[in-house]
Amino acid sequence: MKENEEQLMIRPATMDDLESIFECETASFAEPWSYAMLYDDIIENGNTVYLVVLLNGDIIGYGGMWIVLDEAHITNVCIKPEYRKKGYARQLMKELISMSKKNGATSMTLEVRVTNKPALRLYKQCGFTIQGLRKRYYKNNEDAYVMWTERDTLTV
Repeated sequence: MKENEEQLMIRPATMDDLESIFECETASFAEPWSYAMLYDDIIENGNTVYLVVLLNGDIIGYGGMWIVLDEAHITNVCIKPEYRKKGYARQLMKELISMSKKNGATSMTLEVRVTNKPALRLYKQCGFTIQGLRKRYYKNNEDAYVMWTERDTLTV
């Protein structure tokens, strides 16, 4: 490896990653999931796929989704603030889309804050379109867009 060359790796999350995932969550969101919620979803729920993003061996983000029948519901996409705008979320989305296809999903969905312009731009680039609005979806009463995509329109 050349000096200053970054090594990016995305792999399935494990129990050993939970503390780092929780750190990413609390550094990124005003209303983070609790450690217990993350534990239940990542470790206890048999219908989920969670991935961690490592840069030079350190976890800088994670993403997860539920796979139910032929649908994948993205629950979390998180990159620590200091690592944003470098393409890591796009790489993570690419892997989530790939894993959804491997698990038989023919469509994907997610909710996103109406004010989260960077995430909206990313999801649209990946083939998602706004299909609905959930009023007061978040604890602070902020609305969420419901976005969907079909397998054939998934891009990255």
